[in-house]
Amino acid sequence: MESKIELTSMEAKPVLSVRVATTIEDLPALINDSYRRIADYMAELGESPVGAPFAAYHRQDAQSLDIELGVPVSGNLPGRDDIKAGETASGDAVVYMHEGPYTDLKPVYQKLFDWIGENGCTPKGLYYEYYFNSPGDVPEKNLVTRIVIPVEK
Repeated sequence: MESKIELTSMEAKPVLSVRVATTIEDLPALINDSYRRIADYMAELGESPVGAPFAAYHRQDAQSLDIELGVPVSGNLPGRDDIKAGETASGDAVVYMHEGPYTDLKPVYQKLFDWIGENGCTPKGLYYEYYFNSPGDVPEKNLVTRIVIPVEK
C-alpha cells in the first residue's frame, strides 16, 4: 500500500473513550482492556462503533504516556465511570495511512512533522492513531494505522 501525506479538513466525531496514564510496557494490555470495556458498555447500550478504534496522545515521552483510547460512535452517547463521552478534534489536519509494524511509526512521525514544518503548518492539540486491524488478526507487516495530526495553517 503506497500512501502520501495529505492536508484535509476534519469534522468532530462523537466518541466513547477511556483516558489513562501508563508506561509503554503496560500499554498493550491496557489497550485491550480499555477497548473491551468500551465494547461491553456499547453492547449494553445496543450500539456498535461506527469507525476504527483510536488512540489520542495527550503526552508521549520515553517514561510515560497520557493516552485516550476510544471508538467513534453514532451520536452523543452517555459515558459511565471512566468511559467518557466526547468528540475528536475538528479543523485542518495532516493525515497519513501507514502499513506495517507499530515499531516503524517513529520515522513516520518524523516525516510527518518535517512535512508540517516545510508546509507552513503548526501542530495543535492531540494527535490520533486509528487502528484498522490488530496484531492478533494480521501479520505485523500488514497492520494499517491512520495517523491524524491536527494543524494550524
